[in-house]
Amino acid sequence: MAEQKLSLQQKLLQKLSPQQIQVIKLLEIPVMQLEQRIKKELEENPVLEMASESSDMEESTQDNEEQDNSNDDEFSIEDYIEDDEIPTYRLNINNYSPDDRVSEIPLSGGVSFHESLAEQLGLTDLDDEKKKIAEYIIGNIDEDGYLRRDLLSISDDLAFALNMDISEKELAEILEIIQDFDPPGVGARDLQENLMLQIQRKRGKDSTCLAAKIIQDNFEEFTRKHYDKIIRKYEITEEELKAAIDEILKLNPKPGSSYSNPLSKTNQVITPDFILDNVDGELELSLNQKNVPELRLNGTYMNMLKAYTTNKKSAPRGQKDAMMFVKQKMDSAKWFIDAIRQRQHTLLVTMMEIISFQKEYFLDGDETKMRPMILKDIADRTGLDISTISRVSNSKYIQTHFGIFPLKYFFSEGMQTDTGEEVSTREIKSILQECIGNEDKRKPLTDEKLGLILKKKSYLVARRTVAKYREQLGIPVARLRKEL
Repeated sequence: MAEQKLSLQQKLLQKLSPQQIQVIKLLEIPVMQLEQRIKKELEENPVLEMASESSDMEESTQDNEEQDNSNDDEFSIEDYIEDDEIPTYRLNINNYSPDDRVSEIPLSGGVSFHESLAEQLGLTDLDDEKKKIAEYIIGNIDEDGYLRRDLLSISDDLAFALNMDISEKELAEILEIIQDFDPPGVGARDLQENLMLQIQRKRGKDSTCLAAKIIQDNFEEFTRKHYDKIIRKYEITEEELKAAIDEILKLNPKPGSSYSNPLSKTNQVITPDFILDNVDGELELSLNQKNVPELRLNGTYMNMLKAYTTNKKSAPRGQKDAMMFVKQKMDSAKWFIDAIRQRQHTLLVTMMEIISFQKEYFLDGDETKMRPMILKDIADRTGLDISTISRVSNSKYIQTHFGIFPLKYFFSEGMQTDTGEEVSTREIKSILQECIGNEDKRKPLTDEKLGLILKKKSYLVARRTVAKYREQLGIPVARLRKEL
């Protein structure tokens, strides 16, 4: 058996205090989440309150006391009970007539995409068994209107789940009925079938138009924009091909998304954390504190704690436990208020240094004046850690006189020109966008040609770097930018 020994050992550990943890958590959330965090803290901590509410309550309490004092001589309780018999209407809270009808006004709500398909299914003359199969197929249709499960898998599911032996041919016949529902293109298994269904709905089932032929027989050439092959095959002019392509481009690639459902709308509203104003050439920065209340400690609980501290020895046991609870909540409230203040200070200091670093850009919003800037640059100027700067710039927005931007937008890498001048990659991307925007769409500029253009402008950028910047801007390759 191994011998057991006790020994003393000293260790130097770095631990974060609860207040530091709270500051870190508050620092990385945007102003919208900060409002929700403050509301949650107000609900959980009775010692914490909004300064505006407390002042309003004090004024209302004072007004009520003055009103009660002034009305003491005018009214008394005898004025209300001077009659022997009190009428029933004085004792009844809801004074409604028996003939009154109370009806609730329903809220306006939309019908979902799948509910609309189910309603259209109810209008068909299918028997109960086929309707069950159709309902199962509709349940497998995605929100964008596509049926991405193959019919063999659906057939197996029906066999196991509903004990129904349905062949793929029978499923295809029922799917063809569903594909006649609105919106056009619903139930398609791929993009080609979706576009073909919409063309057939528009032109008729026996469509022989050029757009239908292209989708049916030359879909790969169309997606790769090999227009020369299509022109040679059908012996048509560029104008005829352009008219057919315009007709195809007007079709909806996601038929389910076009369905108007007010319950599924998810419009994102951006609330800026900072507001920057340009007043006569001077930049003025402020925090957006419009919906962030000013917090304070509740005076009643503070007085209770002071009274308990004065008479601590004579206080009963139950009061001691209650005061310990109040003390704990008061410390938590103080930490929270200090964390909010420290958050505001850190945000302002960091944003002020970003504006100072990029002052020429913030004056007029010209991207070519944006300097290369990384997190370490701002960390060195503020004396804060890089992780703190990263938390400040994460999910934060600033409102300027030329638009609303995320803070991460102002951070970019640097690159040297042939003269040794350091420029921001944002400037190079801006030039790329301008070149691609002004190019001849019949012969789009390749990455190699774009690199040569940048080289003529003194920007030494390799072809693979041009491709990387183009992909970051969301611009496709030259072949896919080709137009007639």
